[in-house]
Amino acid sequence: MKKFALICAALLLPVSAVAQTTVVLPGEVRTYVLEQQTPSVVYEGEIVVGQPLPETVEILTIPDQPDFAYAIVNEKRVIINPKTHTVVEVLQ
Repeated sequence: MKKFALICAALLLPVSAVAQTTVVLPGEVRTYVLEQQTPSVVYEGEIVVGQPLPETVEILTIPDQPDFAYAIVNEKRVIINPKTHTVVEVLQ
């Protein structure tokens, strides 16, 4: 019985971790960022959803969207939480 409980816990752990990091972007945020002609900045690190970008990467505000900002890094459009500099989504 103990093994069964451990297996169930192990199977449920990844699902709960993913559910906590999922952010639903308003459509206007995605549209706004895709339309911007902002120059790309070079960043030598990896851009990972859920991880912060360094404070040296300038983030730009999105009108009427205080919970989201963006940057164009290594030619990729990146949605960022402006309070934490955490990557929310990388647009392709």
